[in-house]
Order: sequence, then structure tokens, then C-alpha cells
Amino acid sequence: MNEDEGLVRFEQDGHVGVLTLDRPGKLNAATRTMSEQLLDLIPRIDDDPQVRAIVVTGAGDRAFSVGSDIGELDRYDGPWQFRNRRDYCDALRALRTPAIAAVNGYAFGGGLELALSCDIRLASDRASFAAAEIKLGWIGGGGVTALLAASLSASDVATMLLTGDPIDAVEALRVGLVSRVLPAAELLPAATALAHRIAERPPIAAQAAKANLRAALSMGLESAIQYERELQAVAMGTRDAVEGRTAFAERRTGVFEGR
Repeated sequence: MNEDEGLVRFEQDGHVGVLTLDRPGKLNAATRTMSEQLLDLIPRIDDDPQVRAIVVTGAGDRAFSVGSDIGELDRYDGPWQFRNRRDYCDALRALRTPAIAAVNGYAFGGGLELALSCDIRLASDRASFAAAEIKLGWIGGGGVTALLAASLSASDVATMLLTGDPIDAVEALRVGLVSRVLPAAELLPAATALAHRIAERPPIAAQAAKANLRAALSMGLESAIQYERELQAVAMGTRDAVEGRTAFAERRTGVFEGR
């Protein structure tokens, strides 16, 4: 591995994939090379019917990710080019496949945004979270404000954004940033076990549920309910829904194909 450039590893176990940001010597800070790898990888994950859920984590035992490699930021020609960059958070947020963040250490800056771009967040008891950009003279640009506001109180969001100070895993659980806190050795097994449970569900219904949740966070009530009804109708018309009803009637476990 080229330590300077880093890489993104993807490994698959059955219907579950594990996506690892692999630059531990630099606390998994994302380079432009890693961003390009994610932008290439995410559509291939969505297009692979054998991948029904993924876990996102960081290599090593110190960091999930500390966000963009600050040393690379001055390589952009100017603010307009920086504004129009192909961003790793955009890549993960576009994923249709359910995603679980296994936050094993620092999730700072863009690393916090990566975790927030996942549907479920589990944390190691060593994890910490910070919207640290304000300490360097700017703010996050990967959705941190909107994504935090979808999970935390306005006061807790403001505290994180205006101070840039980290919160530990216990505080992250209290404010609703993560679902569970586990001992470090149990984090990845727990995240992959949860991913396997999700992967057992009908994949079209799982993707529809994910799309519906995101829509519900951005729509008014009546529009959100109508959107949910449309997605329900699509899911009800699939072969998997027929199999689900048949399996229920026959008191057996359904066999789902994503059709």
C-alpha cells in the first residue's frame, strides 16, 4: 500500500461487504485518491445484487477517519474548484444499499460526515466525534449541519459546530449520534452481525425503507406519507413480497432474491 495515497479496501462475506478506509498511519485521512476510489466503488456496490448491506470502518485502532488530508486542500486551483470537487461524502450518501458505520476511533471533520452519511452508527468505547473544521477557519461541507440536525437537538448541534470540540462515545450515545457503544474488540463483529441481519431482509424493501427514511427527513408530513405509499406499492409488487406472504402463510423463512 502507498501510505501517502492510502486506499479503500472492500471485502465481502456472503451478502455483506466491509468497506475499510485504509491509511492508519495518517488516521485514515482521506486523500483525493481515496475519494476517487470511493466514487468508483459505491456504484459497483449498488449494482451488485449479491451485496445487500455494508459496514464502513477505519483501519487500525485509533481512527475511523479524521476527514480530508489537510495537506491536500491547497492543491485545488481555487475556491470554485474546491466547491465542485468530487467528494467522498457525496459518494457514500448516494449509496442505495444500507450502510452501518463502525466507528472505531476518531471521527473528526469529514470522518464525522462519513459516519453521518451511513444509516446506522455503532461506536467503540474509544470513539470520539468532532466537527473540528471551525478551529481551522472553515466549516464542514459534506452535509454535517443537516445530518447532525436530523439526529441531535439544535442546542447539541450548535455546541458541536461552534466549538469544534470532540465528544466521547458515551456523550455521542446520550445525544443520539450513535445507536450503541461497544468494547473495541466487539465493535466490528457487532456491526457485521447487524449487517447480516439486514441482508436477510428482502433487498428491495430494505432499499425502499432507506430511501423512505431519507425522504421523511426532508419532506413535509403529507408529502412524506404519500412518498411512503408510493414506495410501498412498488415493494408490494415484487416477487420478494409474494415470497414473503407465501412464507408467512407456510410458516417458514422466506428466500428473497431482490426481484
